[in-house]
Amino acid sequence: MSEHDLSSHGSVANRVASLEKGVRYVCQRCAACCKWPGDVRLEEDEVAAIAKFLNLGEEEFIARFTRLRSDRMGLSLIEKDNHECVMLDGNSCTIQAAKPIQCRGFPNQWNFPGWREVCEAIPVPDGSAQ
Repeated sequence: MSEHDLSSHGSVANRVASLEKGVRYVCQRCAACCKWPGDVRLEEDEVAAIAKFLNLGEEEFIARFTRLRSDRMGLSLIEKDNHECVMLDGNSCTIQAAKPIQCRGFPNQWNFPGWREVCEAIPVPDGSAQ
C-alpha cells in the first residue's frame, strides 16, 4: 500500500490527529489538505447544506459532485484528475461557508502522514498543557 492509500481523507489511519499536547493549529487556507487524494466524507445533513449553498437540488448535487466512499459507507466529494477536491478553485474552497466537518477538522481532528511538510497551519498554544 502506498502512503496515499494509508492516508486517504476518510481512512482509519487519519481519524486521530497526532499533535503535540497543548497545541492546536490555525488554518491558513493553503489548500494542501484539499489536494491530498482520498475520501472527503459527507454526512447526511451536509449534503442538503452544500446543495442549498450551491443553489442545487440534493439529487443534482449528488449526481454532479459525489461518489460512493471507498468504504462504501456513504458519500464523498469527487476528485479532479489531479486528486484535488472538486470544490477547490485555485487555493480557494468554493463551498467554504458550507464545507464538510471533515474539512473543518484538519489538522486538529485528523491529519495524514507528512502533513506538516505541506500544510501552512500555524501552531498556537491551546491552554491544555500544564
